[in-house]
Amino acid sequence: MERPTGVTILAVLNFVGALLCVLGALLFFLGLGLAGAGAKTTGAGTGGMALLMGLGAVGGVIILIFGAIAVLVGVGLWKLRNWARILTIVLTALSLLFAVLGLLTSLLHFQLFALVFRLVFVAIYALILWYMFQPHVKQAFGAT
Repeated sequence: MERPTGVTILAVLNFVGALLCVLGALLFFLGLGLAGAGAKTTGAGTGGMALLMGLGAVGGVIILIFGAIAVLVGVGLWKLRNWARILTIVLTALSLLFAVLGLLTSLLHFQLFALVFRLVFVAIYALILWYMFQPHVKQAFGAT
């Protein structure tokens, strides 16, 4: 069966997200590494330098792990693997949960821009979840 257009879009978005994760990890590695080196030259001490460089390394690795997950899901969606559809559903549901919590926070503090921003993301996550359960999408993945 041919891959549905929406699945292709989601796979490509995962690849773009993975690329952004790699760039973000590089910024962490380089940025906090340079900040750590700068701390040494300004006399902040070796403790501050080590802390900044350590944060850069740990943060960069964590971002790279998220990038690897995005590549894995993107390839799975591209090849119409049902595990990738299920993982997309789980990750999107978690994202929706956090977006709703953020939406509630924005309502409590009535931050209009944040409210609209989070509402858009809630709608996008809900749309992705709805789409992944459509019969033609499930059929493309071989799910019943």
